Amino acid sequence: MLKKLLGFAAVIPFVLLVSVPVQGQVIPEEPNAFHLFLLAGQSNMAGRGDVEEQDRVPHPRVFMLTKNNEWKPAVDPLHFDKSVAGVGLGKTFGQIVADLDPNVTVGLIPCAVGGSPIETWKPGGYHSQTKSHPYDDCLRRVGVALETGTLKGILWHQGESDSNAQKAPLYRQELDELIARFRHEFDVPEVPFIAGQMGQFVERPWDEHRKQVDAVHRSLVGNVPMTAFVSSDGLGHRGDQVNFDSAGYRELGKRYADAYLEMIQANRSSDRRRPLQRLMQSLQPRTR
Repeated sequence: MLKKLLGFAAVIPFVLLVSVPVQGQVIPEEPNAFHLFLLAGQSNMAGRGDVEEQDRVPHPRVFMLTKNNEWKPAVDPLHFDKSVAGVGLGKTFGQIVADLDPNVTVGLIPCAVGGSPIETWKPGGYHSQTKSHPYDDCLRRVGVALETGTLKGILWHQGESDSNAQKAPLYRQELDELIARFRHEFDVPEVPFIAGQMGQFVERPWDEHRKQVDAVHRSLVGNVPMTAFVSSDGLGHRGDQVNFDSAGYRELGKRYADAYLEMIQANRSSDRRRPLQRLMQSLQPRTR
């Protein structure tokens, strides 16, 4: 699959900056030290919060892949799907992950498309509102990023466009297939996949279809390995009763980071237990 991704990258122009300063910051030569995170979904992943001064301050070890496929220090807005793109959850997430390990540099790959239903996140899927192909465009950008780093996680926030009578019943199968497809395409069968909860706003109570999509997000952990669910409890909206406000996005970024780090720690603990489990099994008397 990696060759396929690099083939995608070869047909579009890009600039990869490796082990050279980028506005005073440096991307490591070793791909394993450059941890990549895909940001996918619709507007609440792209971010619609008002940009404030703190959002314009880059972290020395957090980069973003720009619209032109260049690595630059991450500042909001990360996304470029629509002119209203603003503060999202990605920058806060990246800063927390980077702060916890001084040996790691984080690369964010913004690929979310506002208003995109999950059916556009499959090969050939077309989103007429933005005149884009969310899945195919995402594959090309990840192919570029993988030239320099290692994919460590997929962050997903989406579902509003599927919260209707026609699409909600299909959402569980669509999401399961999306996760499997991403992992297969990028050749990372156990890469963490984190899904965020849609906004819960008193001014706009959920109907049965939004509850149905939410139930799919919530049930991921029990049904799909290496997945996590992030709650949106207590977060406010920007006035449109759909998208979070800037403070909400920053808090959501913290919650995604917490979920990711918990998954990584649990997986490491499991890896440490496996040799001991194998040893204990080998010592068990065999029955004839």
